[in-house]
Amino acid sequence: MTGAPAFPARPDPLRFWRHQAPGRVALVDRSRGERFTYAEMDAGADRWASLLRGLGIGRGGLVAVLAGNRREVVDAFHACGRLGAALLPLNWRLSAAELAPVLADARPTVLLGEGRFRALAEGALGSGDGPRWIDLDDEAPRLLARAGEQVADVDVDPEDAALILYTSGSTGRPKGAVLPHRQIHWNAAATVTGWELGHRDVAPVSTPFFHTGGWNVFATPLWQRGGTAVLFDGFDADAFLDGLAEEACTVAMVVPTQLVMMAERPSWGRPLPALRFLISGGAPCPAALAGRTRDAGYRFREGYGLTECGPNCFAISDEEAERRPGSVGLPMPFLGMRLDAGGREADPGEAGELLLRGPQMFAGYLRDPERTAEAMTADGWLRTGDLARRDADGYFTICGRRKEMYISGGENVFPGEVEAVLADCPGVAEAVVVGVPDARWGEVGRAFVVARPDAPLAEGALLEHARARLARYKVPRSVVILPQIPRLGSGKPDRHALALVEPDR
Repeated sequence: MTGAPAFPARPDPLRFWRHQAPGRVALVDRSRGERFTYAEMDAGADRWASLLRGLGIGRGGLVAVLAGNRREVVDAFHACGRLGAALLPLNWRLSAAELAPVLADARPTVLLGEGRFRALAEGALGSGDGPRWIDLDDEAPRLLARAGEQVADVDVDPEDAALILYTSGSTGRPKGAVLPHRQIHWNAAATVTGWELGHRDVAPVSTPFFHTGGWNVFATPLWQRGGTAVLFDGFDADAFLDGLAEEACTVAMVVPTQLVMMAERPSWGRPLPALRFLISGGAPCPAALAGRTRDAGYRFREGYGLTECGPNCFAISDEEAERRPGSVGLPMPFLGMRLDAGGREADPGEAGELLLRGPQMFAGYLRDPERTAEAMTADGWLRTGDLARRDADGYFTICGRRKEMYISGGENVFPGEVEAVLADCPGVAEAVVVGVPDARWGEVGRAFVVARPDAPLAEGALLEHARARLARYKVPRSVVILPQIPRLGSGKPDRHALALVEPDR
């Protein structure tokens, strides 16, 4: 089109909502009892952009943050976008030895942090030169008070990095997934369509900001629509349930472990009239737990996503979620899907590796073209490493990780299927199954189980329960009862660590 004005590409929707609905609440910080409107959030992002620009942050820059879920992290995220820079939220659950290679790989210029994490940062950086540390509670307020107003945004390209998120894992060097503005925008567009979100929706954010779920399950989609995000600095089941009620949250995402914790609280089942649905993500939800949630009176759905794509990849209605237990639903708008079964498309009901392609895709791993190429097919499909089935109506069910599947006596065993059966056993709070070497069968299952409070568990009863419901080759050959499941930084079970645990004999 000729003669069209060259308007700059705006990196975030705060500018729009500042004019359309300046007094509408954009963010609630539950830990600090503070509420911020779109006008206040827009102004805060401008102040942070001015501060960071004064520190030399410009287009292509990288700002790291080592902090919990708080308003300043959100401000820094939007400020970076206005400067053409990217934000790197660091995993404060890591040890200094684990964090050190992340910082060495990413090379941020500035590190925003809370005093409680200062020793962690110093241990990770060692004695060498590192990024400029700015304490969010001490130095940052003084710097912001002197910062000028940011008046001109950088004209960003859709492929410019907005977030760098390092994916969790138990082995190997770290890899930073680059999330461009394109991915965040299209995920938001697909999410508000597929999940029918509007400006009146209110959602909690308890997932840490070093995970895509903290940003992109509900927060960035709702800011796109002028809705409200409620920050929780950590997860406590009672506090979370209180927050759902007091903030009149309309939608909420939890991982299955959090759902277990909530279901054990006395306030579980309390009326939440504003809540339209709970969605579980991060790992397959056991059918028994999904049933307990619905029996408590809550509408319940399951979701699926990953850092490299989405993360909101499927949508399902309440009616279909109840009619098709375990299904994550249909593909989100704009997102293509294939199921690879040894180089061919899997038949209905057959498991295959889930491949994804669409504008919700990441831009690759930071300075790592080799591992980026390993994650993609030659024609641009992302290899998720997850196994899924599609029924005759096109609805998908996630089976588990391809690498988690083990082969016992020539038969494929999906741990998620076995875990769902064990989780349905009375007294079981959580179950994880891993494949371990066996001289006769090649591999057999070993179950790791956490008991519900004051509920005695015995290996014999668990195995008897499993034998009544599973084929013989799927029944675990041993059971280890643990006080808790070891976890990765993402909160997912650390299956590598579990595979090294020997049962007591």
